[in-house]
Amino acid sequence: MKLIVQIPCLNEEATLAQTVADIPRKIDGVAVVEVLVIDDGSSDGTVEVARAAGVDHIVRHATNRGLGHAFRTGIDACLRLGADIIVNTDADNQYAGADIPRLIEPILRREASVVIGDRQTRTLRQFSFAKRRLHALGSRFVSWLSHLDLPDAVSGYRAISRDVALQLNIVSPFSYTIEMLIQAGRKRMPVKSVPIRTNPTTRRSRLFKSIPGFVTRSFTIMVRTYAMYRPLRVFMYFGGLLFAVGLAPIARFLYFFSIGRGSGHVQSLVLGGSLVVIGFLTLLIGLLADLISFNRQLLEIALEKLRRLESEPHVPPAGSAAQLSSSAGDEPDQQPRSD
Repeated sequence: MKLIVQIPCLNEEATLAQTVADIPRKIDGVAVVEVLVIDDGSSDGTVEVARAAGVDHIVRHATNRGLGHAFRTGIDACLRLGADIIVNTDADNQYAGADIPRLIEPILRREASVVIGDRQTRTLRQFSFAKRRLHALGSRFVSWLSHLDLPDAVSGYRAISRDVALQLNIVSPFSYTIEMLIQAGRKRMPVKSVPIRTNPTTRRSRLFKSIPGFVTRSFTIMVRTYAMYRPLRVFMYFGGLLFAVGLAPIARFLYFFSIGRGSGHVQSLVLGGSLVVIGFLTLLIGLLADLISFNRQLLEIALEKLRRLESEPHVPPAGSAAQLSSSAGDEPDQQPRSD
């Protein structure tokens, strides 16, 4: 059993060393524990700190591509390296590395394929009351969309099995947390949350500049991802609403027409008819989107089979840190670490 802990990084030279040092290298039930750093276009000494900290593998993006892309790059690299379990953690040392055994235990016991670290935000002092309430509301909304029980939906501390990693398709460059969970719920993957500890805050989050901005982008991702996997339901909601609203002015016109006053209320007929037509067209678009969704599922099955072929374990030479290139535009690490 091989475990790889992946750490997406963007200018994390100040905190990366402690994050790596907190990762346990011996875990019951796991034969090998390795660390992979994904450098997402850092302009500081993140890569040098990673080498000095003794990470096993480094992937570098030539430019900053976003957290979602860095997460996907890490997953692809872990699969090529033969990981049986992948743990994702943040480079700011927010999460307690000592809780990794607790995080992967449900996977080792075959109780779950996806495990989310629950920070128990209701008790976190660094979270304001408003932030705790907003976090709880967001987690409940994601739980409703994904049909999962998720007390901490946006936690970046999570573990996934190899089989899940082969099926994930993250397309958002902003973040992976919400999209991954909606996919997991759609594909009926067994998901479990476990309580984890957090360390004192070392810096403010770089993922968003303001809470309204974070909420807006997160909501956009939720709607887009849900519509991607449940298009007929989404368009039926909107189409049905427009259709129902359109019937009201039509009924109003028919009432006045029945009492001989219809000539003065033609506007209601025009408005209602327009809304009904738009609602009907929305329903037709939903049907078309649903057919496209079935085609997407076939493509995902083909992509999963291709990944299984491409992710045959690659064993790097002994005595050196491996450098992987995820795609065109990534920079190879020309200075491997010597043990």
